[in-house]
Amino acid sequence: MFPHPTRLPIRPRREFLLADDGMTTVEYCVGLIAAAALAVVLYGIVTGDDVLNAITSIIQRSLSVKI
Repeated sequence: MFPHPTRLPIRPRREFLLADDGMTTVEYCVGLIAAAALAVVLYGIVTGDDVLNAITSIIQRSLSVKI
């Protein structure tokens, strides 16, 4: 039907196209980049002045409670 001598049979070609070799490495890299980006965002939020002021306010209010 197809006279080309380098044509692969259907089954090995299908297995080659459906194989996911290397996909786990890519998935780990995407997960690592997402985790690093989240860490940078959280670090920026926690080290911001608003969070520091809020924590200081909470501590001052808790220490000034009269029992």
